Amino acid sequence: MKISVIGTGKTGGRVVELLGNDLGEAFDEGNPPTVEKLKKSDAVIIFVPGDAVPEVIDTVIESGVPAAWGSTGYDWPEDLDSKVKAHHSKWVIASNFSLGMNLIRKSIEVISAGSEILIDPEFHIHEVHHIHKKDAPSGTALSWKEWLNREAEVTSAREGDVKGIHELTLKTATEEITLKHKALDRSLFAEGAIWAAKQLINNSSIETGICTFGQLFDQVMEEQ
Repeated sequence: MKISVIGTGKTGGRVVELLGNDLGEAFDEGNPPTVEKLKKSDAVIIFVPGDAVPEVIDTVIESGVPAAWGSTGYDWPEDLDSKVKAHHSKWVIASNFSLGMNLIRKSIEVISAGSEILIDPEFHIHEVHHIHKKDAPSGTALSWKEWLNREAEVTSAREGDVKGIHELTLKTATEEITLKHKALDRSLFAEGAIWAAKQLINNSSIETGICTFGQLFDQVMEEQ
């Protein structure tokens, strides 16, 4: 099994380290990916900023190689799923590759449903990342709001080398509930991305086209 990596920054570089002998090729600005090179791999993991996605997306599509995308701050084309299917490929797109984040997703869905019985609940989502992160709010914070499916204020902060802190606060006149996820090491994102890429390679029940990390997680859990 060989898995290539596009983007060798903070998280992509950790993916390269963890892959070890499973690493195909590491691509960056000095070594851009080509269709021919990507086809030598069984899958590719991409951690490039949102503004760099247009530089590589067509190459990844044309290669037909299964891809795990960890890029945020990019508006994916509406016809992307049909293009991926046309090349008989499988993609998973994630705002956050933390496997534990899927436990958070389940918790947020419960909080959302349960808040129906509360009086005038207010929701606030706050996220903190390192000062070099370009998009704000983070893709993960936007996912939290989507999972919540409620009106919520979303705020952001950029501090030092913070790996990622997300916090949901539900407040009424008489009580307050807080749900928090803190990334302690970028390895958790790298581990999740590698897990996803290996699922794309080995799990024949995954259909061609695009799925989210949450959909992939749920499918694998149901099959176990």
